[in-house]
Amino acid sequence: MICHRVRNGYRLGMAQRHIHLADIIELMADAIGHKTAVITGETTRTYAELDERATRLANHLGANGVGPGDHVAIHAMNCIEWVESFYACCKLRAAPINVNFRYVEAELRYLYDNADCVAVIVAPEFVDAVEAVSDSLPDLRHRLVLGDDYESALAAASPERAFGERSPDDLYLVYTGGTTGMPKGVMWRQEDIVRGALNAMRQGAPIDRVEQLAEEAAAAPGQGHLMALGPMMHGGGQWVMGNSHVSGGVFVLYTERRFDPHTVLELASRAGVHSLSTIGDAMARPIAEALLDPACPDYDLSNLFSIGNGGAPLSSGVREQLRAALPNVIILDSYGASETGAAGSRADAGEGFSAPRFNTGPDVTVIADDGRVCDVGEVGKLARSGSIPLGYYKDPEKTAATFPVIDGKRWVVPGDFARIEDDGSITVLGRGSVSINSGGEKIYPEEVEAALVQHPAVFDAVVVGTPSERWGQQVTALVKVREGAEITADELRDHCRNLVADYKLPKDVFVVDAVPRTPVGKVDYKVSTAEALRLLGGPVSR
Repeated sequence: MICHRVRNGYRLGMAQRHIHLADIIELMADAIGHKTAVITGETTRTYAELDERATRLANHLGANGVGPGDHVAIHAMNCIEWVESFYACCKLRAAPINVNFRYVEAELRYLYDNADCVAVIVAPEFVDAVEAVSDSLPDLRHRLVLGDDYESALAAASPERAFGERSPDDLYLVYTGGTTGMPKGVMWRQEDIVRGALNAMRQGAPIDRVEQLAEEAAAAPGQGHLMALGPMMHGGGQWVMGNSHVSGGVFVLYTERRFDPHTVLELASRAGVHSLSTIGDAMARPIAEALLDPACPDYDLSNLFSIGNGGAPLSSGVREQLRAALPNVIILDSYGASETGAAGSRADAGEGFSAPRFNTGPDVTVIADDGRVCDVGEVGKLARSGSIPLGYYKDPEKTAATFPVIDGKRWVVPGDFARIEDDGSITVLGRGSVSINSGGEKIYPEEVEAALVQHPAVFDAVVVGTPSERWGQQVTALVKVREGAEITADELRDHCRNLVADYKLPKDVFVVDAVPRTPVGKVDYKVSTAEALRLLGGPVSR
């Protein structure tokens, strides 16, 4: 029998607690329930309020057939309900599934089917998209629409935590586009995701028992305020949230539909943000330029300690702008991936590295093709051991390739080439693949090429990444048109818009006499990139 009598902030008689996100949020609610957990542009929630609403939602989902091991899609842009839905799934021992709201029908159909979703929590603007794919998803048996339906469901559900004991082996599942085309579900144990990705705010300090996290938060004189600008549909946004709550801090979530630097700065000022997380130049440049504008309002950023950047690199020019705009703020670069967790970070001291360079822990190294640890200066592939994922959902072949066992030890080797430096730091040199990183979104060229060649006027096509001042990289296409046919760039983009998400659309399209290929018929991406740069008229796009 579960007893709900409270002593010193903790419920007595409950099942054993584990290192599990649902247990952590409940322990925080009992220990520091009066303290703020989430701030958005419209809403503030205390830990107690967040926990109660997530509990009510979990009870609603449970009453509609969602149980341990099930998968629940969250199909919405950033909003407070995204956070509530995430924790509600964890409470049920179900896995929340992050849906990229920019996907078109073919992509959504694949994701929902691959993830085996049994329920979806969806924003009103995406209901039609879910309806369009639901005919082929017989297991999708419950749909809850944000707004009045969502609030009515919570109001009618019980606020009691009657969930029983959870397991540290419960799955956390995050879908990533990665570099292999279709999304892949990366499977983490709940305990491993906390240790491997969500413990950075505690400097990776040991977690001997989950209760110590709430005890530390209750004893702390203040809270860290971490702000996420990226979408919750990506792991990076979820991990800023997780790091906030594992340390008993405040998660500040940007929820505007469009990126506006002044709205970002106003929220950061109002919420007293200590750390602001960006994704490359696409976010950092507008913020820096807004602050450097003589007409910029006097935002109170006195609490701001660091600009955290991950997901896409910052160019040297943007770094200089940030230093000029925020001379007392640290630029903290971080390395992480859905497969590796938080694998490294480094404060930018103005060294001007030609490639991202990070300090890492003892479980991160660089491995050669023969499985040995590389010598200093030798190029190999970055690898991590310790608290790492179980593998890819329903893909044992890719799991075996990316998570090898070497001399009895299990590693994740996501494919980034890297080099160990003299001081022990690791320089990440980039993927051996030809994936394009545009504003933090990873785009697989063959997917866009396949869309292009479906147009009847296109004979052949190649897609490459070219430098962009705003996005880091942009999609540039070289196409060979069929004899006698004519096509414009806008017509091609309109055609592709029905097949791939809009961020994958080519920004520039050039008609060429032939697509560069190797003697064996494969696309020569090196030559294609050089040709695209020549046609663009310089190293940086317009």
